Amino acid sequence: MSERATREETENVVWSGDWVAERLGVALEGDGELRELLGLALRRNPKRAHLLVSNVLGKHVPQRPSVVHGAGFELGERVRELLGAREARRAVVLGYAETATGLGHAVADGLRDAPYLHSTRRPVAGVRQAGGFEEAHSHATSHLLLPEDPELLAGGAEAPTLVLVDDEFSTGNTVLNTIRALHALHPRERYVIVALVDMRSAGDRDRLTAFAAEIGARVDLVTRGAGTVTLPDGVLERGQALVAAQEAEQAAQPDRAAQKEQPAQAEQEAQGERAARAGRAGGPAGPAGGADTAPVTRVDLDWPAGVPDGGRHGFTPAHRAALEAALPGMAHRVAAALGDPTGPRPRRILVLGFEELMYAPLRLGTALEETLGADTEVRYSTTTRSPVLAVDDPGYAIRTRLVFPAHDAPADGPGDRYAYNVAGAGFDAVVAVVDSTADTPELHAPEGLLARLAEHTGQVLLAVVPSYTPVPHRQEPAVLPEPLRGPDFSSYAPEDVGWLLQDLSDTELEAPTEEREEAIQSGGAHYAESLPVEYQPSAAYQALFTAALETSAARIARAVGTVTETVLAERGPRPVLVSLARAGTPVGVLMRRWARHRHGLDLPHYAISIVRGRGIDATALRWLAAHHDPADVVFVDGWTGKGAITRELAAALEEFEASGGPAGFDPEISVLADPGGCVRTYGTREDFLIPSACLNSTVSGLISRTVLRADLVGPDDFHGGKFYRELADSDVSGLFLDTIAARFDEVAGRVEEEAKELLAADRAPTWEGWAAVERISEEYGIHDVNLVKPGVGETTRVLLRRVPWKILAQRGAGADLEHIRLLAQQRGVPVEEVDDLPYSCVGLIHPRYTRGATGADGRAVAGGSAPTAGGEPVKGA
Repeated sequence: MSERATREETENVVWSGDWVAERLGVALEGDGELRELLGLALRRNPKRAHLLVSNVLGKHVPQRPSVVHGAGFELGERVRELLGAREARRAVVLGYAETATGLGHAVADGLRDAPYLHSTRRPVAGVRQAGGFEEAHSHATSHLLLPEDPELLAGGAEAPTLVLVDDEFSTGNTVLNTIRALHALHPRERYVIVALVDMRSAGDRDRLTAFAAEIGARVDLVTRGAGTVTLPDGVLERGQALVAAQEAEQAAQPDRAAQKEQPAQAEQEAQGERAARAGRAGGPAGPAGGADTAPVTRVDLDWPAGVPDGGRHGFTPAHRAALEAALPGMAHRVAAALGDPTGPRPRRILVLGFEELMYAPLRLGTALEETLGADTEVRYSTTTRSPVLAVDDPGYAIRTRLVFPAHDAPADGPGDRYAYNVAGAGFDAVVAVVDSTADTPELHAPEGLLARLAEHTGQVLLAVVPSYTPVPHRQEPAVLPEPLRGPDFSSYAPEDVGWLLQDLSDTELEAPTEEREEAIQSGGAHYAESLPVEYQPSAAYQALFTAALETSAARIARAVGTVTETVLAERGPRPVLVSLARAGTPVGVLMRRWARHRHGLDLPHYAISIVRGRGIDATALRWLAAHHDPADVVFVDGWTGKGAITRELAAALEEFEASGGPAGFDPEISVLADPGGCVRTYGTREDFLIPSACLNSTVSGLISRTVLRADLVGPDDFHGGKFYRELADSDVSGLFLDTIAARFDEVAGRVEEEAKELLAADRAPTWEGWAAVERISEEYGIHDVNLVKPGVGETTRVLLRRVPWKILAQRGAGADLEHIRLLAQQRGVPVEEVDDLPYSCVGLIHPRYTRGATGADGRAVAGGSAPTAGGEPVKGA
């Protein structure tokens, strides 16, 4: 039997803490798997000589990557079960540097939708510190918190649960210091502490209970194993003496000292064979090796653009999704660099991470396991700052160590760094993974990490992950106004929508319809510079609205469900809904309610102003970018007509980015109905009556359309809007929402089928509506597509806000057009039935309007400046 086989057989029956336990009397007691999880080692430390060495953390002991990631992922799933799916989606996970950065990331993976941040000991120029704390027993104490998003750790009554992750919970001091520091800045109601093992004493447990009561917060604990470490009197002094004696003995015995960093003789002999059979790719990345050292090869991972190297500045669910998609490709590149797939390949591979950079190499390792299959053994561990005594004994957790100089210009100055249980472990190849900050001359120096690794393996690959640089504007956001919410602004509940508008309720903005139309068509004013007087429906029109709502509620509920499920599937897991005020806002509220009702999701929802010919509210976009990832923003509108706003949004976002605004907003609009074939994401492409189009503010939270006027809206202001409090008695906004939401369960089955069909279908925009509008504009001698308003919703707007000329209706169109016919009758506008219309109807604005023109042949208004409805004066259109 070979020396290594004998050693492995011995290790299977010897606990890797026996050596310390026998010499110092340290006892480890706990549940059944505790000794499988932990071993013991010694270190030179004035506060705690013994070290609990985890076998599943992937820091000091090489372990299968799937085991390491699985341990954290399982803990995350348990936290998710503890919190419930809804609160788990809102949670924020905080891991500890350096040991638990990868574990915390894996816990966040188990929670599925949680953003992740880890503390760091690496200051980053230009990034403001959001907090910090001390680790009492560590050799390096200062932890910095450097989130890119300043709101990530925000507290308050509605603050999400903070999940704190460390590898071990020994005394609780580190976690208590963290919570105390953060709670003083950002108080919240709940914390969850996660660790692989809970090794606290009874006194430490009581202290945590008292601390939670002191701050008035709930503190839960989730661990994989639990136990206690019994330390006899004088163990610290005895441990320090034992470390000193071992170091002196190793120094006095050169052969033994060399053994801790060199492979056994059998391994040295086998190394040449491994080097011969291992495939090589690329050119050398490190120092020229001698005959006994392996070549060093650089491999390009093609790391996905925009994905951080880890959680130092935050890692969002969107980052996670992008990384998951890229991992198979990166693993295949590494596999190709390891050797010819048709020839001999390394059979035992170590993926070696670097200090705080634990998650990226860990996930590369899990992908390699899947790529290379069961015939190849993949292990994972990382280098560390922590100095630990190495003793080559099966009963000791740290068998060998490599020593090399720091290579990332650490803030606390140069010093030694370590890789444990690598030398003598029989790895055919080592894949060293560092970030670009650490890809320095020190890394490649003759005594650097790469050279030390090359002495103990047949092949070394170097993979460099680009160090993430936070976006500066997100660190120092400009002072921006805050969203307006009901009941102070709008009749919607405050959680339904935040209006990115300024309140102009006390400003006189309304003008008679005819004056507005003449000014708009003559070029003397823009339609967004004034408001039409809010239309007040007659009793007959109000009854028509109520009947239409009841008739179409299930149909609308289906469209709401279908578009929401599509958004969640393609833009999830936690999209930020941003409706285009005002027609899009009721739809955004309904989509938010569907997500909450069917999935327990509490999606953010805001309303933003976009103005044809003037673009989108840039201040509102800056606010969104300062509080959310632009990639998560989903723009929402009620319906498409000819697609003018779709094109307006795309052009506005392009201009916004070109002018230096935050990048990453997706110009795609999600709509309830897309009869014009202008977007990819929709609930239906049928042109049917959406009752919210029948009315103005009284079905939209009592908010006016938006206003953009230079004397009212400055460069750092939101666009304006009015809250018509005086119309509260006529408000049906809540009725509209509740009537449709009441049908959600009824249509859920159909929605599931339709969403699956849509996701599998070709949904590319056809722009059929735009072509029809151009044709109609020419056929009717209008020669201006802006005066042609296709679809039920846009035709309704023409009749309520503009000076209509005539209405084109699809021959045979039924109940969906009853309100159109009623409004047209009230305004003296003819309705012309036509064939081959891609919409139910089209509204034509009078193409050459001047006051006094009336009817279809110049008759646009019957009888003065105030149109009538059923004999009652109407407050404008």
